[in-house]
Amino acid sequence: MARVEIVRSLVLEIQKRFSRKEANEMLDLIETLERQPAKGKLLGTVGAIIIKELKYEKYRFYFLTDGFVLKTMDGEALADLLLRFVRMSDKKHQQQVIDEIKEVLKKIGPMGCT
Repeated sequence: MARVEIVRSLVLEIQKRFSRKEANEMLDLIETLERQPAKGKLLGTVGAIIIKELKYEKYRFYFLTDGFVLKTMDGEALADLLLRFVRMSDKKHQQQVIDEIKEVLKKIGPMGCT
């Protein structure tokens, strides 16, 4: 089973912007990736890090994962897979957020998205 990590700033943004029911639905959707880590649309790669998106109505949630582990996907590697959710956007600001994530990854690496 993969491990899903949601950065604290994203959880706070979700809780602030949406009702408690909607926020719980969004967090439950994100946690479904523990059982289905290949879910989500591939947006691009920076080195060995894959940037993917998960949609909820008109909002998008962006997460990072190790591309090599996701491709090999045997039982042992799956236990080591980490999916880190880093940002959220609406359709209007989608490309701007993706570009910001790529820029951070290029400059400081995946640990800079916390």
